Amino acid sequence: MNVLAIGAHPDDIEFGCAGTLMKYADNGHNVFSMVFTGGGMGGSQSTRQREAEDAARKMGVKEILWKNYPDTELPLNKALIDDIEEAISTVRPAFIFVHHKDDTHQDHRVLAQAAISATRYIRNVLFYEGPTSVDFSPNVFVDVASHLDRKMATLAAHASQLEKTNIPGLNIVDIARAVAVSRGIQARTTYAEGFVSLRLFINVGQEVT
Repeated sequence: MNVLAIGAHPDDIEFGCAGTLMKYADNGHNVFSMVFTGGGMGGSQSTRQREAEDAARKMGVKEILWKNYPDTELPLNKALIDDIEEAISTVRPAFIFVHHKDDTHQDHRVLAQAAISATRYIRNVLFYEGPTSVDFSPNVFVDVASHLDRKMATLAAHASQLEKTNIPGLNIVDIARAVAVSRGIQARTTYAEGFVSLRLFINVGQEVT
C-alpha cells in the first residue's frame, strides 16, 4: 500500500503524523511525503531541506516530493490543486494525510483547501494536527506509544526550528509530546496521534485499501 503525507513546510508532517507514517513503513508499506515550500521564512531554506531529508530517513519515507512555492505565499488556485493531483497520479496512495483546514497559518489553510479538491476521488483522506491548528476535534486515533521516541527524534532533526514556539521554556518536542498525551487520553491509551477524517472507508472482513 502507498501512503502520501502532504505538508506546507519541512517540519509539518513530522509534528502531525510521523508516528503513524513510521507504523506504516515498519509494516512494509510505501510512505511518500510532499512538501510545498522550503520554509525560507523560518530560516535557511537549504538547512531546512537538509533537516527534512534527515527526518524523512528516520520516518522511513521513500521519497520527498519537493515543490518550490514561496513560504507564506501558497496560492489557492488550479496550479496548486494540479500539483497535488499529479502527486496522487504518481504515488497512487491508499491514504492521504494533510493539514487541518482550520489553522492560523495561511499556508496550512490553503493547502488543506486545495487537497479537499485534489483528493475528491481518494477514499481515505485524513487531516492531521499542527501546533497552529484551531478547533481540532479528532475522530480517528492511532496509538503511537511504540513510536513516540522515534517521532520526537524526527522533530529534533529540525534543529533550526526546535525553539521557535513563542512559548518560553517549551520547545517543539515538548509541545508534540504534550499533544500525544492529550490525544492518548482521548483514545484511552498512553500516546496517540489524532486525525479528522474527510473520508475513511472501513472494509469489514478485509484489509482497508
